[in-house]
Amino acid sequence: MSTKVPVEVLPPETPIPHGVQPQPPSRPHFSRKRLVLAFAVAAVADGLSLFLTFTPPVQWVVDLVTAILLFMVLGWQWILLPGLIMEAIPGLYVLPFWVLVVAAVAVWGTPRPNLKSFLSNPAKS
Repeated sequence: MSTKVPVEVLPPETPIPHGVQPQPPSRPHFSRKRLVLAFAVAAVADGLSLFLTFTPPVQWVVDLVTAILLFMVLGWQWILLPGLIMEAIPGLYVLPFWVLVVAAVAVWGTPRPNLKSFLSNPAKS
């Protein structure tokens, strides 16, 4: 006894015309003022973490406030969350993670999930 499994037919993806290069997703463009403010907040937080090495609860509060301030300045950037996690690991907060995270946002932006393709084909994503 054989049962036929229904086959799902997906719509074809939009083809790229011959000779046209696919364009990479554009990174967010921040004003110079926003980037300077974000780098200043990150530098102050990283500088404070050197002095707060022996008081982890105070360091966690500083990192949480830093993350909130950076979210306010740069908007919702997913890459700020791993930066917050790295700063919470004891001993690692002496490295300038906040400055590195802001530099990564300035250069590459943040990866954004493609919800349209995920909703159309969740098994593929």
